Amino acid sequence: MAWDIAALILFPPGFDASKRYPAVVSVHPFGSCKEQTSSAVYGRRLAEAGYVVIAYDASYQGDSGGAPRWIENPTQRVEDISHVIDHAVTLPYVDAGRIGVLGICGGGGYALNATLTEKRIKAVVGITPVNIGRLFREGFSGYDPIGALDAMAAQRTHEARGGAHQINELLPASPEAATASGMIERDVWEATDYYKTPRGQQPGGWTRMLFSRAQSTLAWDAFSFVESLMTQPMMVVIGQNVGAFGAYRDGMEAYGRSTASKDRQLVSLEGWSHYDLYDKDEPVGLAMQRILPFLGKHL
Repeated sequence: MAWDIAALILFPPGFDASKRYPAVVSVHPFGSCKEQTSSAVYGRRLAEAGYVVIAYDASYQGDSGGAPRWIENPTQRVEDISHVIDHAVTLPYVDAGRIGVLGICGGGGYALNATLTEKRIKAVVGITPVNIGRLFREGFSGYDPIGALDAMAAQRTHEARGGAHQINELLPASPEAATASGMIERDVWEATDYYKTPRGQQPGGWTRMLFSRAQSTLAWDAFSFVESLMTQPMMVVIGQNVGAFGAYRDGMEAYGRSTASKDRQLVSLEGWSHYDLYDKDEPVGLAMQRILPFLGKHL
């Protein structure tokens, strides 16, 4: 079965279709969509700097195809990146030898993982990257991955027999609801402030997950074989204000283990958090001050 991947293509100022440009594939976070930080923040700034940017919706999510909806499958998420590159290399205005990938949050973990085997990627940037497999085995399963897998198995059997899908909402309905329920941990509250208010809310950014189809996520690891296979230049950008989703820890791990990279760089921003790096002008600006020279050197 095949389906379409929906994407936004952002062009540099004064774009000339007869010329060839470096391109960046921009990968949205877990529970997000192409209209949020991947295009509106990082995609826009990269396009302004001279890149063709392709920000797309993951399979089963946003405006992309795939059923049932709201599956978060890491293998498919990584494969999506290769499919987007397949399209990019057919565009006459894209230089196929100068393609990079940038991903945010879970998209950062997927971008790093894709780079291990997708050697058409010439440089990769992980913005506050999260290893979704690690997060599911730990906090998202209540530190009981076997219990979670048993529950997923039972739910999938229920659905196979005609029962209703279990769609998990990942966040409280509003910052006020988060506060009222005591969910004031930094990442949970700040995620709610981004995804459930006009600050970042978009129709395609559902922050939902089909529970029964998440089994493979618990057995997936973004950084398997990174020591030997991460040969391309890589950059990790993290905020030092640590939250429960673990981007600081994951970013440090990805950087520390990428010893085969031709140019590995760590950008650690004091005083900023995971969700500050989604859209706040100062931390995003600080990140771009390092990202643009890095990509300019390698693309």
